[in-house]
Amino acid sequence: MEITWISDSLATEATLLVFAFVLSGLIGLEREVRQKTAGARTHILVGLGSALFTLVSAYGFDHVLGDDVVLDPSRIAAQIVTGIGFLGAGVIFVRRTIISGLTTAASIWVTAAVGMACGAGMPLIAALAVGLHLLTVTVLHVAVRRLPHRDLARLCTVRYQDGRGVLRDVLATASEMGFEASLTRTRRLDDADGAGREREDGPTRVVEATMRFSRPQHTGGDALFERLAAVDGVLEVRQISDDEEE
Repeated sequence: MEITWISDSLATEATLLVFAFVLSGLIGLEREVRQKTAGARTHILVGLGSALFTLVSAYGFDHVLGDDVVLDPSRIAAQIVTGIGFLGAGVIFVRRTIISGLTTAASIWVTAAVGMACGAGMPLIAALAVGLHLLTVTVLHVAVRRLPHRDLARLCTVRYQDGRGVLRDVLATASEMGFEASLTRTRRLDDADGAGREREDGPTRVVEATMRFSRPQHTGGDALFERLAAVDGVLEVRQISDDEEE
């Protein structure tokens, strides 16, 4: 088989691949700014890979086409849609009733579509898709959060002294006030985070727990945080945004 190093469509293919690189990078940068696990590099590689697969499907077999050979250029693209789901599933985490990573998984899925669109010779549509994606995760996200909700859900971090049963007291306090508490994750803080604290009976460690509190009435959130902060052994209660869990 004779290899053609420079094909007639090389300039077009290279241009479309660069489009995929730039547009995928824009989506990745948004995830990078939010400090998500799948950032700019992951999204760029997904977009480039999808674009390259599509280019190979569209241009890679021109030399074997003929009256007796008919190829379907969509066959590889169809497999991308299926295969990208495995990568997206890897960034979704379920902790009890809390699901995080869905937005990042969806952005990977969109990035694959953007790369495929670039590879198929539709860079303007791909650019429009990136613009709509950024609009969705920025402006629309803020607008949706301002809508009234029936359930009050507050996400916060609670820093407390380890080994004193403080977490049990925090959960009991929330329950007394009519809140349902879900523990998202816990982590021990090192000395750089202020973990090396002294007590009368010796040094203790500090644990930071991320928790979600909800109740069927849109009142009482501030009072809850005040009660939690007053629990013996609690060092800090800080409300955080849902963006940190996406």
